[in-house]
Amino acid sequence: MGLGMEINIILAYAIGLILLYIVGWLLLVPIKLIGRLIWNGILGGVLLFFVNIIGGFFDFYIVINPISALVAGFLGIPGVILLIILNAL
Repeated sequence: MGLGMEINIILAYAIGLILLYIVGWLLLVPIKLIGRLIWNGILGGVLLFFVNIIGGFFDFYIVINPISALVAGFLGIPGVILLIILNAL
């Protein structure tokens, strides 16, 4: 009875640690995704700011709002090119 009880306790602790790891991972992944979207949105806004500075010499501007910043941040340089094309039409 002594050895069997110890194995059950060890298995219970192991399963508990595995479940704790899974729950922690499930909570951490959305936080990383939100953080990455915010960071990319900030970078997209900065990139659009520089496009507006350079485009100011040619009387060309792109409105910087949260949607355009996220498009530029999420897609990167192709997103900025897409915004330039959409603004030129």
